[in-house]
Amino acid sequence: MPYSAEISRANPSCFMFLIDQSGSMVEPIAGSDGKRKCDSVADAINRLLHNLIIKCARGEGVRNFYEVCVIGYGAQVAPGFSGPLAGRDIVPLSVVANHPARVEERIKQLDDGAGGFIQQKTKFPIWFEPVAKGTTPMGAALDLAHHLMQSWVAAHQFSYPPIVINISDGEATDFGPVPQAQALTGLATSDGNVLLLNCHISSQNLTPIVFPETDADLPDEFARTLFQVSSFLPPNLRELARNENFILGEEARGFAFNADLVELIRFLDIG
Repeated sequence: MPYSAEISRANPSCFMFLIDQSGSMVEPIAGSDGKRKCDSVADAINRLLHNLIIKCARGEGVRNFYEVCVIGYGAQVAPGFSGPLAGRDIVPLSVVANHPARVEERIKQLDDGAGGFIQQKTKFPIWFEPVAKGTTPMGAALDLAHHLMQSWVAAHQFSYPPIVINISDGEATDFGPVPQAQALTGLATSDGNVLLLNCHISSQNLTPIVFPETDADLPDEFARTLFQVSSFLPPNLRELARNENFILGEEARGFAFNADLVELIRFLDIG
């Protein structure tokens, strides 16, 4: 069956994040207390990377079950890691673990077991910084993703297919995204085609739509376009989504609209 390859150090899989860094990402994300979209997305990416590292950590260190790439697109289309990894594209997870740009101290609220909360200081590694400048060259970002993934799948033919997650708040301002998305998802390992998941975030206070089967309830043409180029979720990802209490059908696509920060993290954590 496709999408069933074991993920191992010999045959790792790959996560690639395409992050909209256009000027509109400075606007507040819907359903938040005014937090900027770019800050919410950066927090979500950094938290996901941290969680992925924890899941792959063993006594001898972080096992390279995954390779990771972050591409930002706005004033430029370029690798999005900051700090020691700046300029790097696809990086083994252990290298990511060992080279955060910095580590922040944050306050986390925990249930005190008596109906209240206690505050706990926690370390929060930062690999990806919030940026909001320029237009939305999504087609060029998908072209770069295709270029990088073409080499990756050729070198990892027995691996679980890469998952590319595109997060944007608006319409592409260049020549994309349909042909570029189709070219990207046309790439494949022996286990299946590259999976493209799209998360369309909005400033409008509209009901979130996560993993729909149709585009009937989406509010605009561009949201429908992103839905159409999103991959159908394979059975194992549908099962993981259901374990996170998402309700989805057999024809669900890897698409989320207007997801707030909590939904966005759940969307990303499925990987």
